[in-house]
Amino acid sequence: MRRTAAGYDVGASKKRVNVTLNEDLVRVAQAYTDNLSGTIETLLATWAQTERRKREDDQEHRRKVAAAWNSFDERHGRFADEWNRDFMPDDESR
Repeated sequence: MRRTAAGYDVGASKKRVNVTLNEDLVRVAQAYTDNLSGTIETLLATWAQTERRKREDDQEHRRKVAAAWNSFDERHGRFADEWNRDFMPDDESR
């Protein structure tokens, strides 16, 4: 399998799928392209790549936030510890 930058195998076999589209929209689109399937495939590939990047960016952002909070905790202690001490039994330690 040969994956491209878009994240899918461009050489994979074609599969018939049943998709429901607005009839008038299809008519309008066909006026602009002689290969509606290819156009939709290109648009879907672009959409999928954009979604993959969004998810990767979101995961990276969450990783950075967690690392920043962990770093803060290591340097300054847990943010809520000073308030929690009032509710903790005297014999419990961190």
